[in-house]
Parts: sequence; structure tokens; C-alpha cells
Amino acid sequence: MKLEQLQGRFTIIGRNQDEHRSSYKGVLELNVISDHRVEAKWLINNEQEQFGTGFFKDHILVINFNYKSEYNYVFKGVVVYKCLSENLLQGFWSEKHGDANYLGEETCYKIISDKSILN
Repeated sequence: MKLEQLQGRFTIIGRNQDEHRSSYKGVLELNVISDHRVEAKWLINNEQEQFGTGFFKDHILVINFNYKSEYNYVFKGVVVYKCLSENLLQGFWSEKHGDANYLGEETCYKIISDKSILN
């Protein structure tokens, strides 16, 4: 698999890094910026934007991410995705100030356009 195959938008379903394992949904957009590098943007629950940059090797995508809280405090973390196919990513993540007893989890499904079918 090549990094270019992962470029695009994904629907995400996840669980937070906390004792309650609270769930969330969102969208992840991946843009290739070089042979092994990627930029990422998440929109979680239609309200929280997160941004990151990362790298890809051996079907593993690693992204350092950050976002601002409602009080403008910056949170940072890292997510690791196992690329099961170009359309399916299985990941886990941790934030610097998250509960160290837990890892967040995310499954990402590529959004496939139906435009070619309609035309």
C-alpha cells in the first residue's frame, strides 16, 4: 500500500481516553504532502477541530495532533493507525494530559464518492 491511496476523507467512530470510554463520531481528512508525510484534520462531533502531521511506513500511519479547548488551552497527542486497507484504518491514541490508564480508540472508514455512478 502507498500513502497516496490513503488520501481522502474518512468517517470516524471512536472512544475517548477516559474511564467511561465515552464515544464520539467525526470526519478525518488526510492530505499527502510528500512520499512519507501526511497532514491530517479531524472534525469531532461537528464542533472540535484537531490538526496534525505525521508519517507512513509499513502500513502504519503515525500522526502527532493538537487542538484547542474551549478555554484556548492546547492539547497534544499522538495517534497510530494500522492501515488494514486504503479504505479502513484501525487506530489508538493518547494525549499528553489524558488518563494514562487508558488509550483512545478510533476506526476510520473512507468516504467513497458516488459521483461516478450517477454520471
